[in-house]
Amino acid sequence: LQRGRRGGERDRGGRGRGGGEKPFDDTPGVKATTSGYAGGKERNPTYDQVSRHKTHHLEAVRVDYDPAVVSYEQLLAVYYRNVDPTRSDGQFCDTGPQYRPAVFVGSPAEKAAAEAAAAAAEASEAFGRGKKIRVEVIPAAEFWAAEDYHQDFYKTNTALYKFYRANCGRDRYLDAVWGTDAEGFKAQDVPEALMQRVEFGKKKSAAAAAAAAAAQ
Repeated sequence: LQRGRRGGERDRGGRGRGGGEKPFDDTPGVKATTSGYAGGKERNPTYDQVSRHKTHHLEAVRVDYDPAVVSYEQLLAVYYRNVDPTRSDGQFCDTGPQYRPAVFVGSPAEKAAAEAAAAAAEASEAFGRGKKIRVEVIPAAEFWAAEDYHQDFYKTNTALYKFYRANCGRDRYLDAVWGTDAEGFKAQDVPEALMQRVEFGKKKSAAAAAAAAAAQ
């Protein structure tokens, strides 16, 4: 999670399957979210490069918010309520270094807040008795917006988004930890989810082909 310019922005790693924007968009005081990549030195990374581990980026979400309405600490709480912070190798069915949980910090105060949130989460044992919190606290890095078809995934592919949450075990995990299953994927959503998956695949292939052509 990384905040950029005061007013303010922050990114968090461990997004996975377009799952990072909605909880923040639903938070009062959040003005906008952007899916993207952070933490790598390579410039202009693409989804294909990141997913094939050709860069060192994490998938991340930039959160643009009004600090007069919602605090940095409150956004950290939103983050912890929507990830499995005990994993260092990915999130739910998304495995790989690009999915590992992380908070990108831009000041000593943010670093202290992120470390305090991790310590509090571990001490609470909400995520399991004796479980270690594996969320990395990383100095703020340049953020690169992801391809257009990744933005607002939960809005443009609603059924597919719900399917991923349910099928990947995210909803089951959050329900076990927090007692809530907000997305409620239903059997009647399957046909629409499948169609959206096909269309999403076409967009991803087209974007990869365009990136490859541009690199030549």
